[in-house]
Amino acid sequence: MATNEDQKQTESGRHQEVGHKSLLQSDALYQYILETSVFPREHEAMKELREVTAKHPWNIMTTSADEGQFLNMLLKLINAKNTMEIGVYTGYSLLATALALPEDGKILAMDINKENYELGLPVIKKAGVAHKIDFREGPALPVLDEMVKDEKNHGSYDFIFVDADKDNYINYHKRLIELVKVGGVIGYDNTLWNGSVVAPPDAPLRKYVRYYRDFVLELNKALAVDPRIEICMLPVGDGITICRRIK
Repeated sequence: MATNEDQKQTESGRHQEVGHKSLLQSDALYQYILETSVFPREHEAMKELREVTAKHPWNIMTTSADEGQFLNMLLKLINAKNTMEIGVYTGYSLLATALALPEDGKILAMDINKENYELGLPVIKKAGVAHKIDFREGPALPVLDEMVKDEKNHGSYDFIFVDADKDNYINYHKRLIELVKVGGVIGYDNTLWNGSVVAPPDAPLRKYVRYYRDFVLELNKALAVDPRIEICMLPVGDGITICRRIK
């Protein structure tokens, strides 16, 4: 017969499985949020793409459903029209953005893997929002460097979402702060990095978690003292830091 301690350990083990996407106290609490406020209102295309992505071997890379809902509402609240996304994967967060933008809204979307994007593209097309997306395959930094050189791009973006290579987050920020408008928003995903940001140095972490943790910590420290922005770090998904440019 299982003891209370056994039950707690089992529950803890289950929670670790979704820990990459939720930093809440329990699976049950996270499931409550999904079933109460996310899934009942989830766009049919979002549901379909979420299910398609779940079958992909790298599905851990996807944006969580609650974060997708958050991004969709945030974009509507700030009346975003011209946006950018660095790191697309199958396009779940991209679809959340496209659905939130007005009919003439635009998203410059960049990813090094077009094949993953094309997995979700049929769903995006079916949703009738593919015309809003300008997808470019390849590293984002060279594109950003060219954009920064042209002053007409400065302050031209309402919203920018970054969910890509964590070791370049600082490099992205140096460029994106020039491209987002004053009053505009940059969102950096994974800023709590599986909870590892508070793990002791000798904690048993997966290799990729340990490798990228220092880069996430570096970003978090830099954003906290950047006088050009005000920030809010939210425990949604794997942690998202919202940066509003103030000057």
